Amino acid sequence: MRRKIPSTAALVSFESAARHESFTKAAEELSLTQSALCRQIAT
Repeated sequence: MRRKIPSTAALVSFESAARHESFTKAAEELSLTQSALCRQIAT
């Protein structure tokens, strides 16, 4: 079974959330809502 490679946007979102240790702060940095950030990471 092949694994899907994450999009660049998902990787940037994940990196920002990991660096800030907060989805809220990462969302603010990327000018997204917290919900949009979480959805990008989940997909």
